[in-house]
Amino acid sequence: MPFSFAAFIILAVAALAIHGQQIPHAPTTEGEIPDAILGEAGAPRGGDLAYFDEDQATRGYLAEPEGPGPRGAVILIHEWNGLVDRVRQVADALAAEGYVALAADLYSGRTGSNRDENMALVRETLADMDKIIRNLDAAAAYLRSRPDVNGKIGAMGWCYGGGVALSYALGGENHDATAIFYGRLLDDPERLSAIHHEVYGTFAGLDRGPSPEQVEGFVAALRQAGVENDVHIYDDVNHGFWLYVERDPKNEEPALDAWERLKAYLKRTIGSD
Repeated sequence: MPFSFAAFIILAVAALAIHGQQIPHAPTTEGEIPDAILGEAGAPRGGDLAYFDEDQATRGYLAEPEGPGPRGAVILIHEWNGLVDRVRQVADALAAEGYVALAADLYSGRTGSNRDENMALVRETLADMDKIIRNLDAAAAYLRSRPDVNGKIGAMGWCYGGGVALSYALGGENHDATAIFYGRLLDDPERLSAIHHEVYGTFAGLDRGPSPEQVEGFVAALRQAGVENDVHIYDDVNHGFWLYVERDPKNEEPALDAWERLKAYLKRTIGSD
């Protein structure tokens, strides 16, 4: 067979990955919370990936499940402090469920270590939303190029990343799923009508950003726009309860429910082997 230019490009991009080990298929059982969000996971097992040619400092994190596929793929979008190990560990957990997981890097390899640094990175990057969309489009293009991906891609994020996931659903390349964990929202049905897939949302009843009232406005606008959704507000927990369950014992029950809802959502929207 002739060696196509497209195949060369795919191999060239793959060569920029610092390969980790493939993740064995080990989905959580009913009633089990993944170690990644309990603070009990080991060191990340995947590898770094340079997927965004426009910015050579960008380094995502790729977690690859064992086996040939085909399977769905997930883009993870980090919180305000950048691509840290907790997000990498969640990527590993999704790979163990059978998904190719790529944690995007929207901060050009940087992370913040305090509120001021985090906010500076948030402001800098949100000021160029077009670049964020191009970054995520490049992540999606890489995933679609893989022979073990079934062509279906979801995006998910927390806080800063949750808001970005919503923006990507509105303005990025067509994809198949969006999962928002306590992120920036809209209540404009006309704008939300640009979304053509079901939306998942997990929010906290004690949160003020977004508040329960803002979430209710978002859901009302989704319904008016005809966008299917699985959105839930969990009482008695606060912002960040899902990614950092170990911070408060009362986080465990809602975190488990949100995880099981997420698993079901990903299965019906992007599938897996």
